[in-house]
Amino acid sequence: MYYLGLDIGSSSIKAALVEIATGKSLGVVQEPKEEMSMFAQKNGWAEQKPNDWWLHICNAITSLKKQYNVSRTQIKGIGISYQMHGLVLVDKKGEPLRKSIIWCDSRAVEIGNKAFAGIGTEKCASHLLNSPANFTASKLKWVKENEPDIYKKIYKFMLPGDYVAYKFSNKINTTISGLSEGIFWDFKNNSVADFLLEYYGIDKSLVPDIVDTFGIQSLVDEKGEQESGIAAGTPIYYRAGDQPNNALSLNVFNPGEVAATGGTSGVVYAVTDNLSGKESTRVNNFAHVNYSSENKRIGKLLNINGAGIQYRWLLNNLDVNSYEEMNNLASEIPVGSDGVCLIPFGNGAERMLNNKEIGTRIVNMNLNNHHKGHMCRAALEGIAFSFVYGIEILKSDGIKLSVIRAGNDNLFRSEIFANTVATLIQQEIEIYNTTGAIGAARAANLHTGDFESFSKAIMDNDHVMTFMPFKDQKPYLEAYQNWKKELELVLNNQ
Repeated sequence: MYYLGLDIGSSSIKAALVEIATGKSLGVVQEPKEEMSMFAQKNGWAEQKPNDWWLHICNAITSLKKQYNVSRTQIKGIGISYQMHGLVLVDKKGEPLRKSIIWCDSRAVEIGNKAFAGIGTEKCASHLLNSPANFTASKLKWVKENEPDIYKKIYKFMLPGDYVAYKFSNKINTTISGLSEGIFWDFKNNSVADFLLEYYGIDKSLVPDIVDTFGIQSLVDEKGEQESGIAAGTPIYYRAGDQPNNALSLNVFNPGEVAATGGTSGVVYAVTDNLSGKESTRVNNFAHVNYSSENKRIGKLLNINGAGIQYRWLLNNLDVNSYEEMNNLASEIPVGSDGVCLIPFGNGAERMLNNKEIGTRIVNMNLNNHHKGHMCRAALEGIAFSFVYGIEILKSDGIKLSVIRAGNDNLFRSEIFANTVATLIQQEIEIYNTTGAIGAARAANLHTGDFESFSKAIMDNDHVMTFMPFKDQKPYLEAYQNWKKELELVLNNQ
């Protein structure tokens, strides 16, 4: 018997099956094979058709069942992970009224900034733990202002995962974690943020019913069975945005535990029970998957745009053939790259730098002494230093680190990168082989409340290795201070 996990990204859908008894992954498939299309009618816009997600989900389920010879009745529950901050609008028949405005669409930035000033920074920080910024609530306000005919027809708004659950079950609902990622949740009053809805002029009746993150959220109905191939009556047991779900996949639930990813961009997601919004302009704060009124677990999400994209740029533009070759070249250079510093923020504005766009900078390069090995080492160190810089921001906002857990991919496969971060923050970094779809499938079992077995399944099946901090921290600290000095010179001149 199996649980199905779905991970709805903006580039593809991944579907996984895990054995209920052991938590072991049977397999993962991806649909479509090429990247999903994205619509950009204007610069800074990004939209997708919600029914395209559903089509690819149904195809992925068909492929998964066929590939692993699994019948619909062997799948006993569903867990859903989804791209955060998207807006789906449906009419009374449940039909989408327009394409979904997805996470990377920036049309509502000014609306959110105006609300932050209009409502008051202190009230936003203490009640929302965030600026309204460019999140789902601000996108809904944009529709109200710019597409009034569509706004009048709205029955409910949903996040992407809510819409997928609706397509299975014909039931419209959401979670507190989901509402918080849209900046619809008032943490101080533990309720929907009425004051924000009033400020934006949004009718509270548009908010879906709220269900628990873990538990029977809805059941697959007959239409859902016909389209998806999952048996009617199968429960949807879990739903969460991709970053909280990534943390769950890495067994990150408790204060001091941190999930990190080092892909094109980097993420540090730290769990706390502290409702501080002190760094609400640089750090996002969301209700974690195990948040409740009695157990206030907050996920503090710090994003680093200029991460793996920097190393990929070097791969494409240096005379090298692979990341392995780059890592070997870097390993021949001492800690600190003989003084060469690379500031890696060349992928747009950086929220943790107060939305400054400072670009990538290479400093202290000596054309007689330095070569591509120095560039490779300086890039890995610069990205690692940006993670450490971000962790310092999280610490200033009340985070006390106990462990970092990361997936076995991208930057965390580099010993230089992982050792640099571990040594500077003096914490172990545990590496796991897992994915968001596998995590979502396993999370379906958490309706039982058995977090101990969930944790054991991850340790038994996924743990790869642990990077330990080096005892000799001095050369790393000197290199970091040198990098930080160069960064602050740039920031002070902006």
